[in-house]
Amino acid sequence: MSNFSLNQGLYLYITPAGAYTAVSGTDVDKPRQFLRNLLLQRQTPALTIENLQKLMWHQDENKCLELLYQCQKLGWIQGIKSAEEFPGGALEDILPELLVTLSENGKVLLADQQGFYLASQGFPHEVAEELSALSAEIATLHERRSGLLLHNLGLGSQAWSVVDLFGNSQIGFWPLFVGTNRFVVAVSGIPHFNQPEFVSLVWALTIRYAPEHVLTH
Repeated sequence: MSNFSLNQGLYLYITPAGAYTAVSGTDVDKPRQFLRNLLLQRQTPALTIENLQKLMWHQDENKCLELLYQCQKLGWIQGIKSAEEFPGGALEDILPELLVTLSENGKVLLADQQGFYLASQGFPHEVAEELSALSAEIATLHERRSGLLLHNLGLGSQAWSVVDLFGNSQIGFWPLFVGTNRFVVAVSGIPHFNQPEFVSLVWALTIRYAPEHVLTH
């Protein structure tokens, strides 16, 4: 028997670290699938064993509670006292206000896998176009050399950065894998992903681009 029990009256909400974990790679394990399924909900679900069983694709209550505890211990989920709705509205309207908080100097953009930007803050149009194209080229290079980076060097991250003399990021490219799509957040300076807006960004992209049938099992 499990020693875990659920606190009553809470709703499941993903943290910025959990949102990044959900979309930072293509490999899927049970925790990542749970996080992705959580992001597919249009409203934060109530913390009940029935909802956990649905989101985790498992009927064993003890195993669900153990996985929940693991994700909580890693700082990927939290309980909140009132339900939150997913960020509604057209992406072109909500993306700018979500992106601007993710960079220390307000220069950030979101590009798609074809190398076109969906939204940009702080960069001139021409620069945004070039950075978006560069993000697609970096993704191709990373895929071609992923064997070396992962298997030979043990580098699991797919993010790339241009650094200064001291190793500080001048501009970084952070891929977000949503469904079958790959987006890239290009950030000038130090990224500030530990923000509620980053959760909203990943949540909005997941609702818009991830296949709904992922919850059938």
